[in-house]
Amino acid sequence: MIMAIHKLNLEDFFEDVDYILIAIHSRLEDYRLAYYLNSHLNLSLTRRAQDIDYKYFSAAYSIFEWKDDANLITYNLVSNICKREEDSLQSSGSLFTNQEKIIKSYNLVPELKNVDYLMKITKEDLQITEQLIVNKIQQIPQVITTYTVNVDQIKSKDNLIFN
Repeated sequence: MIMAIHKLNLEDFFEDVDYILIAIHSRLEDYRLAYYLNSHLNLSLTRRAQDIDYKYFSAAYSIFEWKDDANLITYNLVSNICKREEDSLQSSGSLFTNQEKIIKSYNLVPELKNVDYLMKITKEDLQITEQLIVNKIQQIPQVITTYTVNVDQIKSKDNLIFN
């Protein structure tokens, strides 16, 4: 009796990227950027009750979300930078001196360390004109620049899974 050999390909289990990722450079606070995005793109982004918390990074990132049920689109705005105050590892040799505090910066997507915010737009069939969205975001006066990111070049894609 001959047994058939079935070969599985890992690529069969991974779906194509069903979202677009937009990098936003802006010094605005997260809630103000969400407000401007809501007004310029006709969205209803609201802050999630809980931030994205990565224990192994010891960092938390604010996230805003809106599910457009009519068009089956989910919009996420997430901070890419988390700054935390930590104790300095340098010691002066004395037990009675105060530990110095330093500000450390962590990134949700380390490959995009200069990006302040990421906007992830998820839809089953991506019939969204990316350039139109980028142009509307660019019209916000406090936004320095914005552009789409090639998701295939990001190694830390798992950090972009928000559900």
